[in-house]
Amino acid sequence: MIIPMKKYTFLVFHRDYEPFLTQLRDLGVVDITLKSAGIIENDEMLQAALQHEDELRRLLKQGAPDQLIQERANIEQRIAEAGQEAEKAAVWGDFDSARIQALKEAGYTLRFFACPEKTYREEWGIKVAEKEGKIYFVVVVDNSITQNIDNSNLIENATELLQPEKSAAQWRQETDHLKGLLAAADARIEAWKIANLDRLQQELQEARQQIDWQRVQLSTDKLADGSLCLIEGFCPIENEPELNAMLARAEVYYEESDPTQEDATPVKLHNNKFAKLFEVFTGMYGWPTYGEFDPTPILAPFYLLFFAMCMGDAGYGLVLILFGLLTHYKKVNIEMFEGLGPIIATLGVGTTVVGLFLGTFFGMPLLEASWYPESLKHLIISGNVMGFDAQMVFAIGIGVFHICLAMVVKALCYTKRFGFAETLSVWGWVLLIVGGLIVLSVSALLNLPSQVTKWIIISIAVISALAIYIFNKPGRNPLLNIGAGLWDTYNMATGLLGDVLSYVRLYALGLAGGMLGGAFNSIALMVLGEHPTWQWLPFLLILLFGHVLNILMSALGAFVHPLRLTFVEYFKNSGYEGKGQLYQPFRK
Repeated sequence: MIIPMKKYTFLVFHRDYEPFLTQLRDLGVVDITLKSAGIIENDEMLQAALQHEDELRRLLKQGAPDQLIQERANIEQRIAEAGQEAEKAAVWGDFDSARIQALKEAGYTLRFFACPEKTYREEWGIKVAEKEGKIYFVVVVDNSITQNIDNSNLIENATELLQPEKSAAQWRQETDHLKGLLAAADARIEAWKIANLDRLQQELQEARQQIDWQRVQLSTDKLADGSLCLIEGFCPIENEPELNAMLARAEVYYEESDPTQEDATPVKLHNNKFAKLFEVFTGMYGWPTYGEFDPTPILAPFYLLFFAMCMGDAGYGLVLILFGLLTHYKKVNIEMFEGLGPIIATLGVGTTVVGLFLGTFFGMPLLEASWYPESLKHLIISGNVMGFDAQMVFAIGIGVFHICLAMVVKALCYTKRFGFAETLSVWGWVLLIVGGLIVLSVSALLNLPSQVTKWIIISIAVISALAIYIFNKPGRNPLLNIGAGLWDTYNMATGLLGDVLSYVRLYALGLAGGMLGGAFNSIALMVLGEHPTWQWLPFLLILLFGHVLNILMSALGAFVHPLRLTFVEYFKNSGYEGKGQLYQPFRK
């Protein structure tokens, strides 16, 4: 839900302005209305403060100054280059570079070559090594004898290589030395962190505080030649008493009122522990405006259900529970999942429960499992409904309910924001679609006479038609209303069917994940055979690799597609805009 707000206008004498701002910041309950970004961000002092904040953030993120980071990167690069050189030199054995130099001084030069094994001839030189179908050999050139090896047929069949600067052993010694330098660089970085990180964190907090202070000052209107300062802001109604008490002590003139539709009122959400986990998804789309509704309480259970259906496997749910708990208690530290342990575990619980109804456990069909209790098998959704797979019909049924719920929410929200007269068309569609489905369902369940059902449907159709085509905009030309109604009808006819069919993905993704998991089980059992000995190892490796891969792919699809169903199908039909701004009070 959205916490009600109160709008405040403060009028402060210029000498009391900064002390008043200090008290307001210390209280920390008022979201100050800031001027447009273009006006504020052009201020030179604020720009300097923002650049300083960015520099502090960058320094904290990389954990050391550029000089130390670059020094470490250079050492790592030299280690990589030394490793490559050692690999190149290894083919020539552990030669002594000093002895090669001594030969050169004595008038003999060594030239290094490589050629395909098939073309090598022994008279070319001294064979040193054979590797990957190539022969590596050395030619000893007497500098006192005039000869040009480049003009012989040797150069046509072999590739001359550069003389290794060092032997492989020498390069390995160089690598060990560089690793020591790397450890020393790491120690310097760690020492810098110990000496500076706390200070930088404090400096960053002070920089943020200074930026907030400057933004508030730039958003303050100066009246009466600067002798009066005017500030506006919003306070949650739950904090109203303490703010009024502070204002009474400060002897500041203020006006308090309810926000209007024209005000850019921030929103503060208040949800239970379960729904609060899913506020992150609401924020991904956009926060509600003050006049809208908070979609999180409805988003939360449906996203959980959709995710669980896309995963579709009770065993995979247990894995998610374990991973979520390990992440929450810092036993597994992966940056991208930081702070998401509780919601991962919650999604795992939902996947486990729904997976039992869908009848899959680590790719095994529970209906065929002899160890699974017969009493629980009756709860599994299976068989056909009107010639279609029961689970597919179940997914589409959820989609119909989800969209109908969205239409009802839209009608209620629009009525609250714009009044009943302005939302007759919306209510007409709700009556026609939602009311029609309810009547047909009740008629089928209670076996009502066909004539009764017929006249109820006709009555609903007539009332809906009047709301959609005649009274959709009170006071407007009836012909324009009819045209607008026809356009709405076209959009509904072309959009609703596609929206409902989108929910088939819940069935398709769950089915695909289950089939892939079952395929890995079958492959592993084929490798295991009837009388396994050493085959247990590949059996376990195939199961581990296959199910880890399947969990990762299923989790990706289960994350994305429920978001799509929520952001597109549900939000579109519920009229949710998500263009609001979150409540961010001026505080330390």
